[in-house]
Formats: sequence, C-alpha cells, structure tokens
Amino acid sequence: MYLIKRKSILSDTIFLMEVVAPRVAKNCQPGQFVIIRVDENGERIPLTICDYDREEGIITIVTQTMGATTSKMMQLKEGEYLHDFAGPLGRPSDLITDDFEEVRKKKILFVAGGLGTAPVYPQVKWLHEHGIAADVIIGAKTKDLIIYENEMRAVAGNVYVTTDDGSYGRKGLVTQVISDLVENEGKKYDLCVSIGPMIMMKFCTLTTKKYGIPTIVSMNPIMVDGTGMCGACRLTVGDEVKFACIDGPEFDGFKVNFDEAMERMSLYRTEEGRALLRFREGATHHGGCGNCDGGDK
Repeated sequence: MYLIKRKSILSDTIFLMEVVAPRVAKNCQPGQFVIIRVDENGERIPLTICDYDREEGIITIVTQTMGATTSKMMQLKEGEYLHDFAGPLGRPSDLITDDFEEVRKKKILFVAGGLGTAPVYPQVKWLHEHGIAADVIIGAKTKDLIIYENEMRAVAGNVYVTTDDGSYGRKGLVTQVISDLVENEGKKYDLCVSIGPMIMMKFCTLTTKKYGIPTIVSMNPIMVDGTGMCGACRLTVGDEVKFACIDGPEFDGFKVNFDEAMERMSLYRTEEGRALLRFREGATHHGGCGNCDGGDK
C-alpha cells in the first residue's frame, strides 16, 4: 500500500498526488513512468513521473479523469492509499543518459501540450539543476487547463504560454509559437522535445522538421498495461516495430508513424478493433515474448 501524502486539484479534471514510494523515488529518472492500481481489483494504468524527491521518498504524479480508474483516484484523499505503485518503468530521457558535455552544448526547446506539461517538467528541472536553461512552450485549449506554469518558470530559461482560445498568454497553437520563435525572434534550437496529445506531437514534428530541428516525442498517450503484452502501444518507428512502454516512451519524432499510431488508438478502443489488430499483426502484436500467434496470451 502506498500513502497519498498530498493531493492537489489543478483543474476540474486534473489532479496531482504526492505518493510515498521510496524505492521508486530512489531509482527513477526523468522520462520514466509508474504503473498504479487504485485497489486490489483495479485495472493497471501507466502514469508518467512528474517529479520526485529522493530524500523524502516521494513521487509526484499528475493525471486527468478519463475513465473509471482515474475517477476513483480523484475521490481518494490525503492519508489514503493506492494499492500498487510499481516502477520506475520505461527508459529515461536521452538527455539524462547521453554524454553530458554534448547535451550541455545544445539549445533545447520543450513543447508541452496539456497534461504533457507534467512529464516535461522533470526533464527541464534536471537540466536546470545541471546548469542548462531550456526554453519551454506550454499549450492548452483554455486557461483552466494550463498546469505547472509557475513551477516551470522557476527552472526554465524562457516560458511561452499559449491557449487555443486566447484566454491566456498567446492565442493559437504551439506550432505557431515555434514558428514565431524561429522566424520572428531569431531563436535557434538544436533539439526539440515534444510531449502531449498525439495530434499535437504530429504537427509539432512537421513544424520542427521544416526548420531542421531534431525532435523527440513521448508516446506515453498510447500506453495501457506498461509491459508490451497488451499490444496497445505498438508503433512503427522508421522500419522497426517498437512498443512505447518497453522501448520508449521517447522516440525520434521524425521516424514515428503518427497516422498509424492514431488509427491503432481508435481501433484498440473496441473488442472488435483489438481482434482486428491481433489478426493483422500476428506475432508482432505483443511485445516482450515475440512468440505468440496473434491470439490472446
């Protein structure tokens, strides 16, 4: 059982929890995720780590009410418990594992869409702690859905906020801000990291490709069970089949087949769609085993 030490409501549907999980906090790195279960019979859901405190043994997660499990989580109070909290899972961000001297030379832009601001934050914070100031674009549909702005301003070089409806910050999409920074403000970037809704990441990579800015994307939106065995997060990266939860969640955005991934997300929502995917993909439907025939295992 894992104690909820603090809970904070960030918007009508978005909430934050600080969970006591010392072993996870001791070993996690920015870019990784955890699997939680609310209760003994609950479904397993993957959530990206938003922050961590190794000394206090605390992991911070931010999520949005989308279905039954996250709605149950929303009802939990400080002092109550999550049944399971497993991690860290997935691969850390390349910024953490790459040669530090090479990382330090780069001008880095983060593009955070909606809830994607949460997994962007620990990477920007890590860079700040190592003397690197990255620029950050935070985008959301409305002002009410902007999260972690103050925390981000404390660790980023520059923060640019934009809303689709113009209710806060600039008006427009994150892609417009990228173009404005490059074309009108003379900004030059060596790397972009984009995390958010699939459609946002797709058009972000189309924009950065136009400017020759290598781009990393996080495919955590398509993860379901976190082991590769459900087949939900199967995607094509270049000429290879990958699974977001075991091979990622971060990949070269220029190589990700977003259209295929978004089609799979739609199909995976129904039993008929899942059956069709198992039939189409055969032995490559699941990750990890590599030996199944496309049926349920």
